[in-house]
Amino acid sequence: MATYLVEASYLSEGINGLLKEGGTRRREAVDQLFHSLGGRVEAFYFVFGDRDVVILGELPDNTTAAALALRVNASGITTCKTTVLLTPQEIDAAVTKTVTYRPPGYDMAPEVANWEGEGGHLASGAPGRNE
Repeated sequence: MATYLVEASYLSEGINGLLKEGGTRRREAVDQLFHSLGGRVEAFYFVFGDRDVVILGELPDNTTAAALALRVNASGITTCKTTVLLTPQEIDAAVTKTVTYRPPGYDMAPEVANWEGEGGHLASGAPGRNE
């Protein structure tokens, strides 16, 4: 299963609902939401700031995560932003993939070997670099 960060914000009706039912019942409702989609909540927190709730949860796939976001956002009571989280092992696998990419403003696709270490900057003197 994939892990997601879901950041939710309550609109005024959502805040009134939270005041009415409390935090524990809201957490139970979110647990039920994830469970109904074949997932589970790993962590749930109310927070200060731009968002009201942050959730770490597992869902079967991106399509399922999109279904969750669509339903929550369609309610008109809560909005959510969903971010896919990647494990260090997934990043290890990603960095081994060969990629061909032509940055905007470059005449030709530079070789993968012309990319500098961790910063991902095109090395000076790379073919096609417009300097």
